[in-house]
Amino acid sequence: MANKQPVSLQQAIAYFADPERAFVYAVNLRWPGKVITCPRCGCTEHSFLRTRLMWFCKGCKKQFSVKVGTIFEDSPLGMDKWMTAFWMAVNCKNGVSSAEMARTLNITQKSAWFMLHRVREVLRTQSVEKLGSTGGAVESDETFVGPKPQRMHKDRRVKLEALRGQQRRGDMYVGKTAVHGMLDRQTREIRCKVIPNIKRETLQNEILNNIQYGARLYTDEHPVYHEIGKMFVHEVVNHAREYVNGQVTTNGLENFWSLFKRNLRGTYVSVEPFHLDRYLDEQVFRFNNRGGKKREERVTDSERFVKAMSLASGKRLTYAQLTGKGTDSLHHSTAGTRTEEQPF
Repeated sequence: MANKQPVSLQQAIAYFADPERAFVYAVNLRWPGKVITCPRCGCTEHSFLRTRLMWFCKGCKKQFSVKVGTIFEDSPLGMDKWMTAFWMAVNCKNGVSSAEMARTLNITQKSAWFMLHRVREVLRTQSVEKLGSTGGAVESDETFVGPKPQRMHKDRRVKLEALRGQQRRGDMYVGKTAVHGMLDRQTREIRCKVIPNIKRETLQNEILNNIQYGARLYTDEHPVYHEIGKMFVHEVVNHAREYVNGQVTTNGLENFWSLFKRNLRGTYVSVEPFHLDRYLDEQVFRFNNRGGKKREERVTDSERFVKAMSLASGKRLTYAQLTGKGTDSLHHSTAGTRTEEQPF
């Protein structure tokens, strides 16, 4: 086991139980060229403090560890716990709750909640290449995430229906959050984002920013897509009559929406808009890194874990940012609403 890479959760826990082995693994992932540089000044001249598993930079005269300049910075938890958390987050297809993570790692639920959101920050990737650039068709669809009115108390349902009657057409449903998604059929890559509303300008801007001009675009019959045919080869499936019209369908995205909503209801129970983008990032990462249908195209748990860990450098998320109480603004929210998994 000492020289063999872990391929399962059981092997990963045993492999990273040794602090020194976990340290060496993290160092090799962060500096694959084996040229260790100071994250503060970029200097390559340093001395290693073996007793503390840290380096002393001869340029800025400061100490630094493998955590500095990464998502792990200022975390008192060891790399053995962090690597187990990463393994579970990227390989459990239904996600893992903070309560379950706390029991697994023998830490508090508050620490596990913060840890999981830092993992989700790492899984948020920015793609440069536009969808449809390889010639494949692109599906576009929107959905709403939120509680079901039929499961509410009667008094709350009456208030909700009254508020819905006052809202303008195209605005976000009261109690619901609008989410837009796009799926490239050729590369099997999906992109999702929380949007403020489903108005024509909002949806068309998302499509123009993410899909190659002139690509084939498949949508439903929603009126907001009527003018998009001037920039794309646009085909529509009328869901009032059918769900598949030859190659024209949005069933790929409908499948993702089903997986995502069942994940929220089954594992996280309820998620507020303030953090919904992070849960989307987590599900999108697992979806985009699952591989193809053929055995040789499938991505193993170990490969998915290595990819996620290699993205940890250069990212930071503080508790004040996460809860909306700090001066730094979040990249996907503007209010400090608490989530279902906020510390007990």
